[in-house]
Amino acid sequence: MKFSRMIPVAAVVAATTLTLAGCSVPGEAGTAVKTVAADDALTIGFSQATQQSPFYVSLSDAASARAEENGDELLMVDANGDVTKQNNDVQDLITRGVDVLIINPVDPKGIAPALAAAEAAGIQVVTVDRPVESGAVSFVGRDNEAMGKLVGDQLVATLGDAGGTVVEIQGDAGGAVAAARSAGFHDAVDAVPSIEVVEGPYANYVRSEAVTAMQDLLQANPDVKAVYAHNDDMALGAMQVLGENGRGDVKVFGVDGLMEAVEAIADGDQYVATAVNDPGSEGASAVDTASSVARGETVDEFVDAGTGLISKDNASTLVGTTTFAEATK
Repeated sequence: MKFSRMIPVAAVVAATTLTLAGCSVPGEAGTAVKTVAADDALTIGFSQATQQSPFYVSLSDAASARAEENGDELLMVDANGDVTKQNNDVQDLITRGVDVLIINPVDPKGIAPALAAAEAAGIQVVTVDRPVESGAVSFVGRDNEAMGKLVGDQLVATLGDAGGTVVEIQGDAGGAVAAARSAGFHDAVDAVPSIEVVEGPYANYVRSEAVTAMQDLLQANPDVKAVYAHNDDMALGAMQVLGENGRGDVKVFGVDGLMEAVEAIADGDQYVATAVNDPGSEGASAVDTASSVARGETVDEFVDAGTGLISKDNASTLVGTTTFAEATK
């Protein structure tokens, strides 16, 4: 499969097969857990947080492609960033008789009603991209704190001893991914006295919102030396504003490995680095993990899809490629 807008990372789902074909088994709380025979096609419900970001569109496309490849049916619903809608969407998927659920939570705490409904129906849940504290068998994603630190270390090296003001454009309020990417970044930069971080508003991983945020941040912080955004889409929005204001001197850093960002890193000097968070491997791994769960197999609680830093050192080798691991051997 080819996903042209992101840099994929190979992901391995570690599973020990315990075949429990065509039956229900008691869960930890005594609820009958739904399982499907090994040779039967699955109906997988996928509740996506939003389709308003290229990252999530690619994740959804990859999940759909993998389900089709496996001969399974994927029923996808879009919460459009609304946790109430997501809870209702999951209930609808349960009513439609899905065998297993994949959920990318709008709000990891706010989807508690959905998780409770799934448990009551004996339908197991796999979360993707954003974890929940409890209620899911497995989480498919990455160590977002490590990703933030990778980018933070590169920012420190780029600014050098002079340091300066750094603007941080945040993801979503209360989101585990945003919190982790911020924590890892601060782990790197807070140790440097010459760097001052200005925490900007939550732009919800959306470029247009980051454009508005960066316009205000630039006006309030004309001495800014660098921008760190919790995803590439927001970082590209910030770079757009910097370009419109003749501020090519301000360095830009992001996360995700969006191909547009990789091309910017390869072709210029303003966009310095991003950390790989490939939605293609996440989407495919989420479907594979859900398939294993639905067939009564044990899976890892955390399926790590891996990461890596994209900078001037390797960006040119990645432009137009589809496999990060292969391109960086």
